[in-house]
Amino acid sequence: MAKSEKPLIVMKFGGTSVGSAERMQNVAELVKEHSRRAEIAVVVSAMGGVTDMLIRAATEASRGDREQWKSVRQEIARRHREVADRTLSASEQAVVLPRLAEQVGNFENLCSGFSLVREVTPRAMDTLSSLGEVMSSTLLAAILRSQGVPAEAVDATELIVTDDKFGNATPLFEETNQKMRARLASLRRRGEIPVITGFRGATLDGHCTTLGRGGSDYSGTLVGAALDADEVWIWTDVDGVMTADPRLVPTAHIIPEISYREAIELSFFGAKVLHPKTIQPVIKRKIPVWIKNTFNPSCPGTKIGPSAANGKPGVKAITSVSKTQLITLTGRGNLTFASLATKAFAALGAEEVDTLMVTQSSADNVLCFAIRDSDLKCVKTHLEKVFELELLHDNRASIEVMPHVAIVVTIGENMKGTPGIAGRSFSALGRKGINIIAIAQGSSEISISFAVKTSDVKEAVQAIHDEFQL
Repeated sequence: MAKSEKPLIVMKFGGTSVGSAERMQNVAELVKEHSRRAEIAVVVSAMGGVTDMLIRAATEASRGDREQWKSVRQEIARRHREVADRTLSASEQAVVLPRLAEQVGNFENLCSGFSLVREVTPRAMDTLSSLGEVMSSTLLAAILRSQGVPAEAVDATELIVTDDKFGNATPLFEETNQKMRARLASLRRRGEIPVITGFRGATLDGHCTTLGRGGSDYSGTLVGAALDADEVWIWTDVDGVMTADPRLVPTAHIIPEISYREAIELSFFGAKVLHPKTIQPVIKRKIPVWIKNTFNPSCPGTKIGPSAANGKPGVKAITSVSKTQLITLTGRGNLTFASLATKAFAALGAEEVDTLMVTQSSADNVLCFAIRDSDLKCVKTHLEKVFELELLHDNRASIEVMPHVAIVVTIGENMKGTPGIAGRSFSALGRKGINIIAIAQGSSEISISFAVKTSDVKEAVQAIHDEFQL
């Protein structure tokens, strides 16, 4: 399809942005305002808290608790009906209420089945956990129509094609691009705004999948890349990407512009603004992504692009991951470091566990890496299995776990080639009496990671933020 004379902007709205009737009205007004100057495609999350309610209901249903999921059914029906009552005309309600009732019925049927078989399969959980997006897109499209803006709710199972890894599916980009362009072409020709469900997609044979928690951001950039959008705007409840978590550093402020690589690094290390995979689809096409605040739309926000033109050398942001464990593997005798590392990373790969930082001492045959608390049980089990012989015979290997560790990460594209970053960080932490347990620098030189005690993380982040005058 030929590119429109108007710029195409994909707007993704998070759960807090559509959490009530008033907020959905606000979102509709934002979309209406910008649609005068640009072609708009919308991607929407479930209403705030709904996805958690759905997952909790499914879990309790599988344990035989019918009261819990019936209570959730009533609450979900009430919340969406309330939005419809307060925002839609009688004619729109006649169209929308049966659709909402259908989704509530789907929820009830699924939970009833879980109660009977006492099990929730990953495939069934994907279908149930993403019903909130179907309901919110149905409502938002109707609110837009009520305001005189042509709009149609579109289920992303018709657009985004994925593999069959239920719960955390990976998009098949070529198939997705073809399907999305074909499905949305007629809407675009008619000037109708598609309101697309975030978070979900479907396998080649049509089974519903989800892109992982927080995956609606990812949905937004998938739509942007497929349609060759001019920009993607992610509307959330913060003014942009901050120099640090304001709960740890009250003086943290918005960063006007960051690079794709900086954004990926920040999201991997726990910054809550973005889903870790969000940036991947837009990199090749160099589509800018903006982080904006639905509740403060006049704030410019943060631009994420191929490079940060206004970047100055040094540290740009600091992030941290508090709930981590440090695992130290030591090899002895004829257990070489290469063998130690090969077995260790094979164990991590088997469970697809991310390491937050890695250090080594080849001379001493020691490998140390940090993982999230939630991964400890499966990682330790796999390590004990792959090193079973070494642990049993002659004590040729040992596994030590250090709990209550936090990873503090300094990030900046322009740290590369800038001398003294690590030294200044050491000095700043030393002046506060904070002990550094381990340190690692990314091979791209875009980040430096420090392991400290969890009890020291707030003071450590503040000290480094102050040192580099962020």
